[in-house]
Formats: sequence, C-alpha cells, structure tokens
Amino acid sequence: MRIVSVVGTRPQLIKAAALQPVLRRSHAETFVDTGQHYDDAMAGDFFAELGLARPDHILGIGGGGHGDQTGRMLVALEPLLRDVAPDAVLVYGDTNSTLAGALAAAKLDIPVAHVEAGLRSFDRRMPEELNRVVSDRLSRWLFAPTPAAVANLAAEGIDSGVLEVGDLMLDLAARVSEEMRDPAVLEPIAERLGVALAPGRFLFATVHRAENRDPAAMARWSALLAAVAAPDRSVVLALHPGTRAALEAAEIVLPGGVVAVDPQGYRTSLALQLHAAAVLTDSGGVQRESTWLGVPCLVLRTTTEWVETVGGAGSSAVLVGLDSDAALRELATRAPLARTVEQAVERARSLHLTGSGAAERISTAMTSASLPSAALTAAAAGVRR
Repeated sequence: MRIVSVVGTRPQLIKAAALQPVLRRSHAETFVDTGQHYDDAMAGDFFAELGLARPDHILGIGGGGHGDQTGRMLVALEPLLRDVAPDAVLVYGDTNSTLAGALAAAKLDIPVAHVEAGLRSFDRRMPEELNRVVSDRLSRWLFAPTPAAVANLAAEGIDSGVLEVGDLMLDLAARVSEEMRDPAVLEPIAERLGVALAPGRFLFATVHRAENRDPAAMARWSALLAAVAAPDRSVVLALHPGTRAALEAAEIVLPGGVVAVDPQGYRTSLALQLHAAAVLTDSGGVQRESTWLGVPCLVLRTTTEWVETVGGAGSSAVLVGLDSDAALRELATRAPLARTVEQAVERARSLHLTGSGAAERISTAMTSASLPSAALTAAAAGVRR
C-alpha cells in the first residue's frame, strides 16, 4: 500500500519510531511532519536519536490557537494528499495533527487508520478528547492499544475495523530499556544539565497540557512542586517551551528545590524516570512509561484516558490533580524518603520489559486492506491470540 503517515508532536515521533521500520517492510510510506512541535528541542533531535527517516514533507505549522492551527494544517495537507494519492492515511494519538490528517483524508475519500483509537478521558473540555472522538468516527482502521479502548468504542457503537493491537510506545521502551538500567547512565546527564542526580534522590516532573498553563493552574502546580521538594530530593522539571513562556507571561517564578531543564531526549527521559524516586506529570505518555518502569507516578490531572495505569491493585500511578496535600500523602506512601534509594536501585536492577508486538499487527492489518472491515477485525483478533 501507499501510506501517508502524519505526525507533528514528540509523542507521535516516538510511536512512529516503533512502527516505521516494520511498516516500510511491506508498504511505501510518505512521512509528513506538520511541525506542531516547532521547537527543535521538542522534536528535532528525536529523528536522529530514534532512527526515524527524515520527513518527506515538513509543513512548518506550529503555534496559534486550536482552530487556526488545525485549519492551516488542513489547507496544507489537502493538496499534498491529492498529489501523493495514497491508499490510506495513518494518524497517531489525539493532537491537532491527528484531527487534521483524519479530516483531510476523509474529505478526499481516503481511508484513515488511527493508532491509539478508543482512548477516552470522558472530559470534553480537553481538546485532545474531541480530537480522539472525531478521528475515531472518521477511521476505517481503529488500532486500539488496550481492551478498555476497544470497550469504549463498542459503547459508542463502533465495532467494525476495531483491532486491539497493543502499545507502540511499550514496544520502543522495551527496545531501549536495557540501556537505562545502570545508574551510571545518570552521570553524563547530570554533567550536561548541571544537576545532582543519584538513584532515588530526585523527582522527575513534566507539565505541558493547555489546562495547566492557565495562571491559576500554574500557581497551584508550582506550589505542589514546592511542597514535594525536599533538601535531599529536588524536583527536576523538564519544561515544555510553551509552559515556560506561559510562566514568564504570568510572572510566576518556580520555587526553590525545583530545577527547570529543557525537554529531554527519549532515552534521557526514560533514564530520569527509571532512577527517580517518583514522577509527577500531566503527560499520558510519561504516565504510561513510568507504569511500565514501575516508578510511582503522580498524575497532575483529575481524569485520564489511560485508565489501566491508575486505581487497580498494585498500580503505580495515581490521579492527584493539583492538590498539594494529596501529592504529599501519595508520595509518603509510594516513595517514602527513607526508602527511595533502595526502591530505585531494586527497580533498575530487576527491570525487564517485553514489547507488545503492536507494529507487526498494524502492518499486517494494513496489508489486508482489501478485506472487509469485519474480516479485518477477525483476522487481527486471531493474530492477537
């Protein structure tokens, strides 16, 4: 098949890095980067680090509001798709790039394949939730990562073309995690960042979602990070450029004990998670990665689309929103200061991740493009079993 893959953000590059080598064994891929994460620190270095092919087309569409950004992507994608005339357009996740790719393809009557279909936070205030719902409605192939995602689609009356394939991000984490186990991996990171890093002696944090860039929200999560920081356990905050700009615009200064660094590469981010005492994040990707790594994770949201990671027996993630008291309680239980070094050392020593095989299932399903959707679902279920 001739496939156009549309990406635009850092998490989508990670997923593409897991899928692209497998996809290209059987298909002709045209790789399109919308430029949604236009800051080179957020995306540029990922191509080299993850072994991704350079995009065939870079649209350079970053910044602006949701409607403006999505509209400009549609204008740029439509003539590109007419020119390439692919058999399918593949989109990832829940960003404006996802929605624009799905809409542009559907309007040209090109079948859409949605990776990470069926995820729901059930919070329509989130632009990501709207992007997910609309993209799923437009898709012929709905590549669901979890049983819960399949169930969500079924509850909405969508069952044709739904394939539970596993998680591409787990596949990539499994591929590189052995490199992260030795605590010595922290030494060059600490030197580069100018931050003291030792297993269990720091907390790793990321904050990037639009709802957490409101001045009131920024004041709350800044106070939360101040509350959880300790003299012998600082907070290393990988700060999204959009969040940094919002902090500066609101004249909010990060508290002592919180060290802001630029967004980190994929392997560095995994290493910082694995060897941290705990992770604090509003990122769905980091939430999942920390769960696979077995690191206690405080999710700075009140809802999540990754329901498997929270609430269950032995789950390592918990929703705390921006409640400092809740964060302190959960850290005291999950990562008590007296045990964090021991926990971090044992976690790294025993780490062994197994991939889900999502890339192979997705590529196989796309190869069977001529089959009716119901037959595709049955075929993929057979592969899954």
